[in-house]
Formats: sequence, structure tokens, C-alpha cells
Amino acid sequence: MWLILATVVITSVSIYLGDTILGILAALTGIVCVICTGKGKLSAYVFGLINVVAYAIIAYQSKYYGEVMLNLIYYAPMQFYGFYVWSKNMNPDTNEVYKKSMNIKNTAIMLIVVAVLTLAYGMLLQWLNGSLPYVDALSTVVSVVALYISIKMYAEQWILWIIVDIVTVIMWAVAVADGTGSVAVLLMWVIYLLNAFIMYFKWKGETNEV
Repeated sequence: MWLILATVVITSVSIYLGDTILGILAALTGIVCVICTGKGKLSAYVFGLINVVAYAIIAYQSKYYGEVMLNLIYYAPMQFYGFYVWSKNMNPDTNEVYKKSMNIKNTAIMLIVVAVLTLAYGMLLQWLNGSLPYVDALSTVVSVVALYISIKMYAEQWILWIIVDIVTVIMWAVAVADGTGSVAVLLMWVIYLLNAFIMYFKWKGETNEV
């Protein structure tokens, strides 16, 4: 029901506001991807591959170069790796991937890595004259770490996705306001944010600490 509601809302609003076909395609495949990820389904990576390519094109048009590099250089190949890893860790009883939770030590290491890389990458994007370089950097770095621990089946991925989604909603709201962004993509990220909250509690209820 959540999948149906999300796709109907984003399609209807996007068509009404005259968004592009590419924007709607990116939004719809993205919504299906994150909801299937939350359900621990392998199909998440099929929709994810379509989404990252379409989204990278839109991000390039809006000069969010960090998002472009993230999707083409990292997200796209990781869809194949994620599909492989999850296919080896499926629960035959539920047809969903097994789920784990991080201990305090691993969580602390993860946060330190995110902070250092965000600062360094923000400086690079500023040098490239990108839009909102440090906001873009935060979104990019946290996304890189979040996808990795998602593939490793950790529930803490959803905390990182919440951070990514909040930052990226702000980023695309700015782009839409100045006429360079896609409304469908903005709506996609809003739904991503709602989904991340829902799936965090779902995964935490099904995990073992590692």
C-alpha cells in the first residue's frame, strides 16, 4: 500500500506540474528501489540501476556534480555488487535479506569517517565551483557510506539515509526554487525521507547486533 500510494502521489503531482519524463522516471524507479530495499528484496538493485542513471543526468543539469559522480562512479557499479551479496544472504522463510545491527565501536568509526571525508570532498567541490559544495559533499559522503552498509545489511543505514534525505530535500528545494530543479525529483526525496523513518524501525525490530 505504501508503494502504491507513493507512486500515485508522485506521478500525479509531477504530471500536474508539467515535469519532464526523465524526472518522473527517476522519481518512480527511485521510490520502488528504496521501498524494495526496506523490504529486503533483490529487485531493489534492478530498479536502483535505472534510477541512478536517470538521476545523474538530472543532477548534471542542475550542476550538482557531487551527485553526478556519486551515481555514475559509485552507485551504478554497486548495484551489481549489492545484488550479488544480497543473493547470497536471503532468508528462505521470508524471501528477504537477513538484517544486522552495528555495535557502538563500529558506529563511532563510521561517524568519524563521514566527518573527515565530508570536509575533504567539500573543499574539492568548492574548487570545482559546484552548487552548495559542502551540502553536496555531506549528501554524497553519507550516501557512499550508507549504500555500503546497506549492502552489508546493517539497520544503521537508515539513520544515514535520513541525514542524506534531509540534506538532499533542501538541495533540490533550492534548485526547484531557482528554476533549475525537477519537482518530481524533489518529491522523490521527500518520500525517501518518510520511507527511511519507516524502514529504520522495521529493520531494528528484525536485527541481531554485530
